[in-house]
Amino acid sequence: MEAVLWYVLTGTRGGENRVRILRMLEAQPRNANQLAEKLDLDYKTVRHHLDVLLDNDVVQRSGDDYGAVYLPSARCRANWETVETIIERID
Repeated sequence: MEAVLWYVLTGTRGGENRVRILRMLEAQPRNANQLAEKLDLDYKTVRHHLDVLLDNDVVQRSGDDYGAVYLPSARCRANWETVETIIERID
């Protein structure tokens, strides 16, 4: 999982926005619309990043498609130290 986190959050275009999204979700589960508003990003952009995070088991989704709430996955939480290291390097 550590390698996945480094790749998804730093090794690809959009990593910085994925870090921003993950930070928001760590503080409180949110849906895509809430994330778009809080982060001042386009809704479709947020959905794309959430899909990347979902595909890599970094976040999990709860609920139906539109109102689905996202939160860090258990695997991500188990490796949160790595996420914090990545955040420190990006900031």
